[in-house]
Formats: sequence, structure tokens, C-alpha cells
Amino acid sequence: MGVRKEQLVSALEHRAPSRHVPLWELHFHLWNAFSGGGFVSGRDYLNLSTAERDRALHRDALIMIQVADHLGFSGVTIPDSPWDCVYTLPPEDRLVLAGYLRAESPDFLIIAGCGGVMAIPDSPDYVEFCYRLMDAPDEVEKQCEAKLQNGLQSLQRYADCGIEAAYVAADMADNRGPFFSGSQMDRFILPYLARWTEGARKAGILPILHTDGNVMDLLEDLAATGICGIQALDPVAGMDIGEVKAAMGNRLCLCGNVDCGALIRSSPAQIHELTKDLLLSCKPGGCFVLGASNAVVDGTPKENYEAMVRAWRENGSYRSP
Repeated sequence: MGVRKEQLVSALEHRAPSRHVPLWELHFHLWNAFSGGGFVSGRDYLNLSTAERDRALHRDALIMIQVADHLGFSGVTIPDSPWDCVYTLPPEDRLVLAGYLRAESPDFLIIAGCGGVMAIPDSPDYVEFCYRLMDAPDEVEKQCEAKLQNGLQSLQRYADCGIEAAYVAADMADNRGPFFSGSQMDRFILPYLARWTEGARKAGILPILHTDGNVMDLLEDLAATGICGIQALDPVAGMDIGEVKAAMGNRLCLCGNVDCGALIRSSPAQIHELTKDLLLSCKPGGCFVLGASNAVVDGTPKENYEAMVRAWRENGSYRSP
């Protein structure tokens, strides 16, 4: 196992990395900004012929490796479809891309997003969903089971094509706190997250949870499901990662949480200081992975991300000077 990959595995397995805080982004949309172009996905990809798609995926894999080596990523996420954005790839093609990456034996974990756990809906049936939680809980439970089974099938397919870690995107809170009541968490969320986590581990995949919102009141329950780590720890929702680390110790790997909004609107000097402060606060004892609080979206100034990486190189080492 390469050094960078080993650092991320150590953090996710709740051990202190031997050399450096690992760097990983849930979604990274700056492949072209750092490679000079050539990365194809989204609508541009969908307009290609079958043969052109295959060549594009192989080129995408090489670009991801090149940029990851340049920036020092310990993990790279296969583009999926969290939004209608330019970095979407069809599900089957994500697996092909993962296979091309594995064939090149990069020094990073190959990570993919996965369904499997109920979450706050982002679709027009939001209000209907709220009614069903109260009026048709048995129906909701059936949907939870179906969602889980689909997620478990995806995990096995991921493992077969070389994906080594997966995150389940399941928003459970808004900026005020948990969306679901305690009884709803106990019935619709936590048991399924625990089963998804168990399925991931059986498949040889490290399980990570992504959730937005203020989840301070849920941390103990989330850690008890067996997940390796939690990503986002949303500063916009008031999540203080230092408080989370103090509460969780080495029971949960914390992934984040440079404010992705600040990455867009702040100066490089401000990003450098923000990242430095975050590292000095969170790196002691390990169980910490640096990255943005959510996606590094297209339009994020390249110089801002470079400032974050520079601060990480200067302040992320576990070795004495």
C-alpha cells in the first residue's frame, strides 16, 4: 500500500497516520483547472459515442491520477450525480472508471457514493414525505428496506471493480438540528445505517457517512452504527469540528471541514489561515481527514485551493520538524 493511501486508511480505521493528515474531497470539480483540460463528464460525456466514452474514461482516470499526485490526495471520489452538475457520470460508467483507476494502481483510495439509507428528500415530494412519516410509517419502513437492499447490491459491485471506500449520502439534519424525531431515527435511519455499514465491511469497503446540517445531538448514535467516519461537519450549520473531535475522541474519523463557501469567496491568505487553524486544532491524535465541508465546485478559484493545499503541506505533518 502506498504512503498516501495508508494515511487515509489509518485515519478511517481510527489510528493516527504515521506521516501526514490525509487529504480527500467528497466531490472535486477542478480536474480540468489543475490538468489543463481533457476531463470529460456530464452532458459532454453523454454526447459521446460508446467508443468515445471508453477513451474518455481512460483519459479521465489518467487525469485524476495526475492531479491527485500533484495535490497529494489520499482518496479520490468517482464522479456521481449529487446534483445536475457537469461532473455527473452514469452509474455503469463509474464502475468502468474505477476499473481503469485500479489498473493504474494509484496511491490513493478509490471512493464512491452509495445509496442505502433514508434521508431528507430534496425533491418536490418533500411535504408528502413529511406526511408519510406520520401517517404511513409501515410504508416508509418498506421504502427504507428497499433502499438498503439496493445500496448493499451497489456495495458488492463496487468491491468487485476495486472501490475501497464508500460514503452513503444521507442528510439527517438542517441548520437547526435533526430533521427526524428520536423515534423516527430509531426506526427509519439508525438500524439501516448500521446494516449498510455492516454490508460495506463485509464487502471489504470502508464505510463513511455524509450528512449536512447540525448533527451534534446525533453523534453518539451515529458512531454506534460502526461507520468509520463522517463527512461535512457543516460549518454553515454551526458544526464546530473542534467540539466534535473533543466529544468523539478516536471513535469517529472526522472528514472536513474547510467551508466550501469560503473557498469560493475568500482570499488565498484567508483560506491559508483557516486551513492552518483547522489542522492545528484537529490533527492531534489522528482520526482527521482534511477537505472541504462539501463539494469543491466548479468556479472555486484555483489559487484558493492551492492556498489550502499549501497550508496542509506546511501544517499537516505528524513528524517533528
